[in-house]
Amino acid sequence: MGIAAHYLKKLDDVEKRFEELTEKLADPAVVNDRTKYTQIAREHSELSEIVETYRNYKKILAEIEGNRELLEDSDEELAKLAREELKELEQKAEELEKRLMFLLLPKDPNDEKNIMLEIRAGTGGEEAALFAADLFRMYSRYAERKGWDVEILDVNPTGLGGYKEIIALIKGRGAYSRLKYESGVHRVQRIPETESGGRIHTSAVTVAVLPEADEVDVEIRPEDLKIDTMRASGAGGQHVNKTESAVRITHIPTGIVVYCANERSQHQNRARAMQILRTRLYERKLREQEEKIQAERRSQVGSGDRSERIRTYNFPQNRVTDHRIGLTLYRLEQILDGELDDIIDSLITYYQTEALKEEESGVEKAA
Repeated sequence: MGIAAHYLKKLDDVEKRFEELTEKLADPAVVNDRTKYTQIAREHSELSEIVETYRNYKKILAEIEGNRELLEDSDEELAKLAREELKELEQKAEELEKRLMFLLLPKDPNDEKNIMLEIRAGTGGEEAALFAADLFRMYSRYAERKGWDVEILDVNPTGLGGYKEIIALIKGRGAYSRLKYESGVHRVQRIPETESGGRIHTSAVTVAVLPEADEVDVEIRPEDLKIDTMRASGAGGQHVNKTESAVRITHIPTGIVVYCANERSQHQNRARAMQILRTRLYERKLREQEEKIQAERRSQVGSGDRSERIRTYNFPQNRVTDHRIGLTLYRLEQILDGELDDIIDSLITYYQTEALKEEESGVEKAA
């Protein structure tokens, strides 16, 4: 038990910085400068959890030291009580040490961002499209539970109520931090309503979770874009078919093509298409940066590989299995209704643990 000296130094530095920020927040000059006050308040808020945990940890260590002294007391009853309490305190200290190690891990700069959610039907035809609709509902219900907003940017529906593709913006603090591990292939095993023989079919749906890009995140030059307008096809009534409201934007340097026809006006569709393009370019930029640093980040294994089967939803057995962490839950209906926290918390813990192992390994090599 115990935190290594270099980590204690980090924690002391964080606490010192937190105290400096606390003083600044009480400074009238800072209070009167809205921009500066907001920046300082944000940093202060970000450090508050780690400082509170560290102070609690130091308090527990002091109590442990006091109980160890009581073990030598001549009063046997008092020594017995101290021994029992010592065991509980040491367990608390160990839990706080683990928590502090996780809190010291480098933050993903995208964690607080909104997300672009892209769901596409894969193998399985109409059954895959229907499951794509099920997954969209699942994420929408989860967002509702978190108090986040869901805004559909583009959708390609099928006649039976499924989606060939749906793209949505989920807006809420920490949306990316909670949903970033959902990217990948989601497999469903169930008997389709159209199956007369009662056979179980296996279908697949691809999910991509991308951090929403701000205009400052990527630079898009007008000369790099080819913009086409056309009449929208599909549902939408006479208005859609009579006006050239649909927009297709091609980013010439990368070959990325975005099509948007969900909105009523060409102006709105163009804005939506640019929003989607900006996020896809940002994702590409992030991926290239990560590949330069290392071929594969263990802390993100599977998080960005859309070809990897990450989860299976088995209806006959009421079972959901996440293959990356070997987690199986027999609550399929509740999970599809948006009760995802058990899975998401387990994934976050797993990847944080992997990241911590990598961090400690790097420290050992440096030493």
